Order: sequence, then structure tokens, then C-alpha cells
Amino acid sequence: MKGGATALSNIDIATILSMEESQTFDRKSINIAPRDFSNHVCAFANADGGIIVVGISDKTKRIEGVDSRERQVNELLRVPMDFCTPTVPFVHEFVDCVDSNGKANHVLVFHIEASPLVHENQAHDAYIRIGDKSKILSYEDRMTLSLDKGLRSFEDILVPDSSYDDIDEVYLKEYLQMVGYSRSPREYLLQNKNFAKEKAGEIRLSVAAILLFGKNPQQFFPRARVRFIRYEGTEEKFGTEMNVIKDVIFEGRILEQIRQAVAYIQTQIKERTYLTKGGIFTTELEYPEFVRTELVVNAVTHRDYSIRGTEIQIKMFDDHLVVESPGNLPSQVKIDKIRNAHFARNSHIAEYLKDYKYVKDFGEGVDRIYREMEASGLPVPEYRQDSFILKVIVKNSGFALQKTGFESEKTGFTLQKTGIESEKTGFALQKMEIASIVLNSGFGKTIKEKMKKIIDEIDENQVIAAKDIMKILACKPTAATEMIKRMRSLNLLKKIEGVGPGRYSLNFLSITTPKDL
Repeated sequence: MKGGATALSNIDIATILSMEESQTFDRKSINIAPRDFSNHVCAFANADGGIIVVGISDKTKRIEGVDSRERQVNELLRVPMDFCTPTVPFVHEFVDCVDSNGKANHVLVFHIEASPLVHENQAHDAYIRIGDKSKILSYEDRMTLSLDKGLRSFEDILVPDSSYDDIDEVYLKEYLQMVGYSRSPREYLLQNKNFAKEKAGEIRLSVAAILLFGKNPQQFFPRARVRFIRYEGTEEKFGTEMNVIKDVIFEGRILEQIRQAVAYIQTQIKERTYLTKGGIFTTELEYPEFVRTELVVNAVTHRDYSIRGTEIQIKMFDDHLVVESPGNLPSQVKIDKIRNAHFARNSHIAEYLKDYKYVKDFGEGVDRIYREMEASGLPVPEYRQDSFILKVIVKNSGFALQKTGFESEKTGFTLQKTGIESEKTGFALQKMEIASIVLNSGFGKTIKEKMKKIIDEIDENQVIAAKDIMKILACKPTAATEMIKRMRSLNLLKKIEGVGPGRYSLNFLSITTPKDL
């Protein structure tokens, strides 16, 4: 539906009034001049698309309405076609309202999609939406945008040999019901976001349509998936030293990949429960929940799907997490400015995930990752562009407080510094005593190594259970339970009462003789 066709959407005046001006939303007075309005229309088309509401004062939110301004309405409806080059495809609708005079009225809503082209106004100026402002592009920025548009359009490319039969219609219907679209799934694909084109009675689907709604997206894009790899240690090793202990692949539609990956990563995240001096139990996560979710969402949303030789890889190490996403940063987005950058390579995919609340507004997620890491006392994320792969590295909560390990030359144990010199006479010395007990026990080298790994992960006053041992050793429940028994036989763990069964902490007060189980 282009060039002034009337849209059916679930937006109402209450929703409009509750929205703040942003990367994808703006409001304008009915008195705006068509030439000025064209700047905003071009800006939205050149960026991520969005909604412009006419008939509300953009400064006071006073509802003016448009019913008495038919000539002005017609002039504004001409703007995308007559004031913009090339023409900006759009859809419009009139939404019921009560104006500031208490009379029934309407506001005019423009729905503008992100365009694969660069649009300019009658003065040959190009604008782009950045945050809540429409800004004019310099010549250099305009050339850069033209180059980047070539990358962004891949999601709109029609896929050969695809057909409507490749769409999971039940899945698509559920989505349309959620967003309030009342027409058929076939109409939705043909009339929205270039999802499909019909020629000679045959329908071809776009890349985005298959990735979002396809029955089997990997049939067309085998590497459009997420791979989780967990390593033992702090670095990736190869050959005979390969240290991979988990390797899981998540396929399906984009939303399913995100949900599965986020849920699985949750099972790999370590939790540390502490008894504070005030006698209150508190739990600390290895990585903030929002951070690990947003890293997955960003990778899936913004990867370059035209790069077919590799998938998104999430690599978990003992002290950090790396997310590798195929694709270069857009030319106008610099590594040192990425925190406040606003750009969506795949705007249709981003809009879809916005409907599921995974994407709030373009650019907000990265800034919040920084804020969440800072609030948790962790280093801010590190971004690297490595060839055609964008890497994001985040350190976990164990990085801020360097773990205490222990080692003897005979067994491979090392006593490391805690990173806090004053602890040498306290917590670190207590761990040295524990190290001595483990070293002199009758258990074999493998069991001692596992005990060392567990003790490395436990902090002072931390409460653990079998599930924590399972995450530390990547083992089954029976193996975790058996390890607890062995450690209790050495009197290394003491049982904690009042917080549920099977809860323990390191036993510093009575490390004397083995416990008779």
C-alpha cells in the first residue's frame, strides 16, 4: 500500500500521546509547511523508518486535529511524492481524537518504511533521523550513507525458489493477531515491508520474510543461526589442547533463535549467593541479565545476512564472554562512538523484534549495556572489528575480584594473588590452608584439579549447592553430588541451615580433621 493508501493499524490517540519523540516517532503541527515536512519524511526514509503524526503540536502536545484543514492535508499527502526524490513510499491513516476545543476530530498518521535508497528534498539536501532530530547530511556523510544502503537492502532481496508455501502461516497469524492486523497473512506479506512480491501469479519472499516467518529458514540460509561454545579456561585452544566443553547450535526463525540462546546461556551463568554481615542472603550473577540478553538480540538483529559462510558465535570463557557477529559496522558508526550510535542494518527485523519488546528503540540497548556494566562495577564492553566480524567482549563479575587459585609444582596447582594485597593475611591464607588439605589428601590428580576449580570459584561467605558445582565443572547432577561428598569428607564444606536443603559454604573455622560421613 503506497503513495497515500489508507492503512489499518492498532494505533490510537492514547498510544500516540503516550509516545515520546524518538528515532522512529515524531509529531508535527498541521501548520507545518510542506517543504519543511519533506525534510522529516526524507530523514525517516533514509534512517530506520517510523511514524510521523500530523495534527498535534510537537512542543505542547496540544491536539489540533486536521478535519478543518482539508487543503493542507492534501498538500502534506503530496509531500512524499512531489517534494522528495526519489519518491518515498508511505502509508497513511486518520486516527480518531478529541481536539483541544473538545470536538471530535482526527490526526493524520504517516507510516514510513526504511528505504534502500537515499532520498533528498527539492533543494537537493538529504536528511537523516538521529535520535529525536532530523539532521542534514554533509556531502561526505551522504556518500557514506549511499555505500551503507547497499548493505542494508539485503533483507529486502527476493529469494529465488521461495514461495508462499515456505511461510509458516500459523506462526505468522499469531504475530498479526498480536499487532492487531486484521487482513490475511498473504495480504500482509504483499503489502508491508517488501516481504513478498507477486508476479505472474507466483509469490517470491524476501530474505527478512523467510528469516522471520519461514517454516525452515536454514533451508535457504544454513548459517543464519546462533552457536554457543563454552571453553574451559580463559582462552581458546586448538588441536590436542582443544578446550571446548559445550557446543550448541540454535536454529529456526529469528525469534526462536533468540529465545533458545538466551534461555540456554542462563543455564551456564554462575550464581554466587552470599551471607552478608547483616545475616541477609544476596545473589550475584556472573553477567547482568540485560547485558547477556541484549548481546544476543543485537547480534541477531544487526548481523549481515549476506555473509553466508559463518554464523553468530557466542563464546563463554571462565572470565569473559565474546559475541562474534558477521558484518562490518556501517561507515558512519565508529567503535569509539558506538555507545550512542543509531543505525539498523536490518530495519524490518528490528521493527519485528521491537513488537516483542526485545528492541525498545534503535541505539538504546548498547548504551544500557554500558550502564548495566558500570552499575555492576564491571569493565565496560569492548568492541572490535576483526576483518568482517564484529566482536563484543564483556568481563564477568569474577574479573573484578581476581579469583584465588592454588598450585604445587608436583600437581599443577598454583597459588595466585587475589588482587587485593590486604587479603593475604585473611581470605587468601585460609585458601592456602584449604589448598594444603587438598594437596595432601588421598584423592587422585583429576579429583584434586576439580576441587581446585570449585574452590577457585567460591568466594567468602558464598552459599553453593549441587547446581553450582554442575555449572563450574559442566558435569551431571550425580557427579556434582559426589564431589560435594568428597569435599565434605575433607571438612572443606559446612552445611548452611535455613536456606533449603543441600546448601554449603567453605569451612574456614574447623579445617582440622576429615569429617566422618
